[in-house]
Amino acid sequence: MSKTAYLVTAGALLTACSSEAPKLTAPIAVPVVSQAMQAPNGSAGAAAANGGNFGTPLSAAEEVMPAGVVNESLARGNAIFQLNAEGTALSYRLSVANIENVFMAHIHRGPVGTNGPIVVWLFPSTAPVQGATGGGRVDGVIAEGTITAANLVGVLAGQPLSALLADLTSGNAYVNVHTNDGIAPINTGPGDFPGGEIRGQTEHRGR
Repeated sequence: MSKTAYLVTAGALLTACSSEAPKLTAPIAVPVVSQAMQAPNGSAGAAAANGGNFGTPLSAAEEVMPAGVVNESLARGNAIFQLNAEGTALSYRLSVANIENVFMAHIHRGPVGTNGPIVVWLFPSTAPVQGATGGGRVDGVIAEGTITAANLVGVLAGQPLSALLADLTSGNAYVNVHTNDGIAPINTGPGDFPGGEIRGQTEHRGR
């Protein structure tokens, strides 16, 4: 059975540093599991062979913003993770829609309603290096790769991958996508939330 899912959202096309009113766009379909992550026969394939599937939808409603900052972003996203049969590597795919100026995305350690430290980099890659600011609108898959114990940073640095898996399973981890238009000041609206514009708490999705 195919596990292709679609994230559909209708929102406003928001341009950083513009005084124009938002313009409505047509519904956007973002494939969050593509054929590239499936076996030829349509099954999940070896990446999900041992039941290590995790994921989360992302939205502005989940973000914990600084005092006085209002996040009315219409952006959406989806992160999926699949553990290999040996339990040593976690493949991931991060998709977004209706968002601008993405320059970082991570897995953070922390429960719902709190901000926590970065434990894995997802965008631009698993290397702990941020991307360019002011990059404009992006839609679709923006990052994919493989996470191993060597990619754990911060409080999980030097620990086995199982430490991350425990947080993903228990809901003590979240994914968020950070945006920055590259123009001071920060937190001026969608496309300019360096602390995070959309977020979602991870969950174990079974075998």
